[in-house]
Amino acid sequence: MTDAGTVASGATLYIVATPVGNLEDMTYRAVRILGEVDLIAAEDTRHSLKLLNHFNISKPLTSYFDHNQQFKGERILNTLRQGKSVALISDAGTPCVSDPGYHLVRDAVAEGITVIPIPGSCAAIAALSASGLPSDTFTFAGFPPARQGKRRTFLLNLAGLPGTILLYEAPHRLEECLRDMLDVLGERQIVVARELTKIYEEFIRGTVSQVMTQVAKGKVRGEVVILVAPGEVTPAETVEPLDGILLRLLDEEGLSVKDAARRAAEISGISRNQAYTEALRLKNTSESQ
Repeated sequence: MTDAGTVASGATLYIVATPVGNLEDMTYRAVRILGEVDLIAAEDTRHSLKLLNHFNISKPLTSYFDHNQQFKGERILNTLRQGKSVALISDAGTPCVSDPGYHLVRDAVAEGITVIPIPGSCAAIAALSASGLPSDTFTFAGFPPARQGKRRTFLLNLAGLPGTILLYEAPHRLEECLRDMLDVLGERQIVVARELTKIYEEFIRGTVSQVMTQVAKGKVRGEVVILVAPGEVTPAETVEPLDGILLRLLDEEGLSVKDAARRAAEISGISRNQAYTEALRLKNTSESQ
């Protein structure tokens, strides 16, 4: 046993990537590590048990996911403090990418526990490598918000980023997300990658409108990766100042402060809150003169 706050030697947390589809993508090292650790922390133990059985791995399993990460994280840390080894796996791909694994890694690092990555499959990187879109600079932004208003704001904040944008999306929200993407980002070149490494793997390429037409033809299954090509960058000297945009909308077009802020945010790419604050200031200044 160890005293509270101390870590026994040998404590190691392994971050083990698992296949996103095809089980042949499992690495030899990943199989060996999962067979050697004292405990495996999995997003869904029932799902992971199928993987472990396929490779004849029999080890204690515990669940670790969004809604129990605080409670289970402490129990996993206690196992590590005793000098034991733990492997963290997700349902598919690399842990800590759009899942709560980073909480466990952060806490383990803070306690001086060794953390070792066991690399392998990652849906976002696999999709990027085969997309045909620029890959020298890219941003992985995870899942867009489910609610339309927040999703549009989320996309607007990505609009001015350089390089390719990578998103994950659930199949039942794909068409809604693409519609918002067309409205907010415009008619960019995109790629929708679905069922990666599986029998029905598919890459749908084209403009947002073209991909929307293709997606509408059939039922999309499995989580998808959306890749968005960089937008055209407007030279800085031709960008209209925010004050100019707002004054034009308020005075010439006669819009309300709220509507002017919304339009200015869409035009300039800044946040709607920032545009609203500036519009209110201009309106008050104008009325006091």
